[in-house]
Amino acid sequence: MNVLAIDQGTSATKALVIAPGGEVLGEGQAPVSPRATAAGEVVQDPHELLASVVEAGRVALRDAGATIGAVGVGNQGETVLAWDPDTGAPLGDAVSWQDRRSSAIVDELAAHAERLAELTGLMLDPYFAAPKMSWLARQPDRGGVITTIDSWVTHHLCGAFVTDAATASRTMLLDLDSGEWSDEAYELFGLRHERRPEVVANAAVVGETAAFGGRLPVSALVVDQQAALFAQSCFARGEAKCTYGTGAFILANAGARAPRSRSRLAACIAWRLNDALIYCLDGQVYTAGAAVSWLRDLGLITDAAELDRRAPADPPGEGSPVFVPALAGMGAPHWAPAARGAWLGLSLATRAEDLIGAVVWGIAAQVASLATAVERDLGQPLARLRVDGGLSRSARLMQAQADLLQIPVERYPSPDATALGIGALARIGAGDTSSEADAVGAWEPSAVFEPSIDADQAAELLGRFEAAAEALIAI
Repeated sequence: MNVLAIDQGTSATKALVIAPGGEVLGEGQAPVSPRATAAGEVVQDPHELLASVVEAGRVALRDAGATIGAVGVGNQGETVLAWDPDTGAPLGDAVSWQDRRSSAIVDELAAHAERLAELTGLMLDPYFAAPKMSWLARQPDRGGVITTIDSWVTHHLCGAFVTDAATASRTMLLDLDSGEWSDEAYELFGLRHERRPEVVANAAVVGETAAFGGRLPVSALVVDQQAALFAQSCFARGEAKCTYGTGAFILANAGARAPRSRSRLAACIAWRLNDALIYCLDGQVYTAGAAVSWLRDLGLITDAAELDRRAPADPPGEGSPVFVPALAGMGAPHWAPAARGAWLGLSLATRAEDLIGAVVWGIAAQVASLATAVERDLGQPLARLRVDGGLSRSARLMQAQADLLQIPVERYPSPDATALGIGALARIGAGDTSSEADAVGAWEPSAVFEPSIDADQAAELLGRFEAAAEALIAI
């Protein structure tokens, strides 16, 4: 069975028509345009977002020239929206996962942070959906329902009022152990009167859509990062991947028992198949690709490919600048939303190439710091890190990542791991297969990066980065 997999992301929606063996038969893409201000506001036009889902899907189908048997839809996670459940009309802009305006609500609930972490597995931070939902609920004349954006998109596609288990576990409103909504969390966030979507499995038919011709089952819903974890065959506890997109997100399979992170990582549901829950640990670098785009806007590079041409080939030496990519705050393990990025250690000898190289190593160092936290929580070392996303094409960045981690870094052969994971789940949900491995198909890394420095040098470089990060947080 061919399936249509739609990956609705922060800056674009990508759609693929995927054959049973994982072959991509056709693809389509439509841009979306987040709007940001210096006050921490990041919003999206929901009409543009929904139109991009339909347009990308239809373009992919035309490109493939093939029939499909099911549709799967991925979402960008913690983005939320107030909308009218009767008409489906949005009641304002979608509040992006990058939006920080709910920081004051996080401060109000600081005394409950430990309890919320125990309930939901998540650290109290504006990144997650519940603080943004609470902020929206306080706006004058708000009305309607407030949900993560996936519920609104699914409502328009097939009329269902649902969210999937993985996305729900990113809200701070789900009981991590049971996989059901937490009355206590809803109460703490002042959302007790809000209508709650049904929490469904990640691979199950939730309705039919006519948006792409005929009537087709919508058989998978999943948040983007968990879809990429699935696509990269991280089915065993301790297997991990990192996606380098707008942000960089490292996820590790934590098995069938709900974890709680001692290292202040996010603990959430990786996927639910039928009634079986698989969990994961998650760490976030909020600005990875966004930091590279920022370099372009500053005129230091013309495009991401220039990282490999201009960043120094050798690891940073003594006296080289250090960059902390906290341009939109810091997530795990620091959870410092007010932190801001910086180059540290500049001198009159610092060149533009040194600044570019520092950004490459800064992104890799923050991911490596998160990987170390994952290893502490799992009680076992990572054997390798699988990587995907646009920035994974940078050989400089991937080599820096292998050097700092001191393990092999395996590049996924496609830039579209998220969409391929969505498609694999859609195939399971439609009943085409019950095997995770069969749904994903066989694949081999397109490149493997081995460490080129020793453990002592890696530890010294990471130590410099951690010292720089702590200095920024203290400001």
